[in-house]
Amino acid sequence: MTTDIRLAFAHPEARAEASAPADPRDRISLRDHMVEVEIGAFQAERGVRQRLRFNVVVEVRPHPEPLRDDVDRILSYDRITEAISASLAEERLNLLETLAERVAARVLQEPQAMRAFVRIEKLDRGPGALGVEIVRTRAAVPLREVNTTGQEQAVHPLVVYLDNDMIAGADLGARLDALVARGLPVILCVGMPPEGAPEVAPRAVQRRIDLLAIEQNAWRLAARDARCVVVASRTEIDWAIKQGQMIVWAPSKLILDSTDSPDCSPRDGAALALWLAEHMAADRFLAPEGLSVPPGSHMPVERF
Repeated sequence: MTTDIRLAFAHPEARAEASAPADPRDRISLRDHMVEVEIGAFQAERGVRQRLRFNVVVEVRPHPEPLRDDVDRILSYDRITEAISASLAEERLNLLETLAERVAARVLQEPQAMRAFVRIEKLDRGPGALGVEIVRTRAAVPLREVNTTGQEQAVHPLVVYLDNDMIAGADLGARLDALVARGLPVILCVGMPPEGAPEVAPRAVQRRIDLLAIEQNAWRLAARDARCVVVASRTEIDWAIKQGQMIVWAPSKLILDSTDSPDCSPRDGAALALWLAEHMAADRFLAPEGLSVPPGSHMPVERF
């Protein structure tokens, strides 16, 4: 039996291990979780409950601090079973594919979760098990580059938040020099400009106004140092990193297009930057001393 065929029928944990990059993440798994539910597109499946078997593997980023045997510091198995229960409770579904997508999406809302393997099988529709398996990643297209040996490897950039004093400071160039000297791609993030933004009543409109104000501040930073390039989309970030450019993030497109953007006001620039760091599987998040960083993230935070 070839490796591809063997893996096609292997447990999702074997699939995760076989497809792991050179720097694999930790994994947690749920095996042979059984649920009885009404599901299916055929008339014979209506009004009838049937058994489903779930196997789920989630790749997570290791916690940067000692766990201290504290369950609140890890991704609990309960989050996986809760994702299954919530997806089944929403509505009656026809397709296992729809159910698998919803389970994966819920699991990937957890800050620690980076990639999810979901296999669901019907056990009562024939002599064997009929099922689907999907793989979904928190970041749709991982940042990658070709190293000096010609091999493609994952890239974990530095995501750096600069406050307005840093942007205006006479030592801005020296700060950027120090970041470049670390030898990793750099993505700079900023918050609201000193003058703030106009205020309106509709929340959705205010969100867009605030994001545009942040982008104005990004251009203000780029105007101060010629190395800085303002980019908006995932594709632009990927391309700019491959070109060795120093990136300043304009957040509107990624925040408005993403299904898991942070549920916070754009005026909390640190929360947006921290979300980007998670989304990009960053090496770490650099923040100024005294800046309040939202709790609950498992991204390594360094003060500078």
